[in-house]
Amino acid sequence: MKFKFLTAIAIALSIASCATVDVTKTAKGHYDATNPNDVEILKTRPTRPYIELGTITAADFPITATATMHNEIRAKAAALGANAAVLTEEGVMPGPRKWATGVAIRYTDSK
Repeated sequence: MKFKFLTAIAIALSIASCATVDVTKTAKGHYDATNPNDVEILKTRPTRPYIELGTITAADFPITATATMHNEIRAKAAALGANAAVLTEEGVMPGPRKWATGVAIRYTDSK
């Protein structure tokens, strides 16, 4: 009985600390999805002209899982038709776990 209780608590804690990426559409209109493999991860805003498609919030990724976090951001941003994700803030929370915020963008020039 005690083992089942401890197992249930362990499962609940692991579910509660699952990594998430939320992308909230803020732009008007609709764009065809892009290939997630082509979505750039940027740390500064590009000099190319672009429009912002939505906000990005990523949270609760293991500190060693930066590539995983970036790939999940790419996938969610691509669904909006983004060419890039600009991560404006990143940090570490207790656990240690990673978080990031930013915007999904679509270039408006023909490059």
